[in-house]
Amino acid sequence: MNTELALWKVVISLPESLKTELLHYADYLREKYQNNTQYHQEKMETTQGYGSWAGQIIMSDDFDEPLEDLAEYM
Repeated sequence: MNTELALWKVVISLPESLKTELLHYADYLREKYQNNTQYHQEKMETTQGYGSWAGQIIMSDDFDEPLEDLAEYM
């Protein structure tokens, strides 16, 4: 059973007052995660294919350099 169907089954079994409360909470979540990177990444994975982030992730030049904090272990 997918998430949407399970959610729908729960919602239709609720009394009207709880449906209204759930709607307000859903609006709150939508606003909260509107600019959330993970939320958009999950959305993008379902709507776009592999390579859609190509060129958008940049690593610093010293990415592979040893960290000073770990010098005593090397």
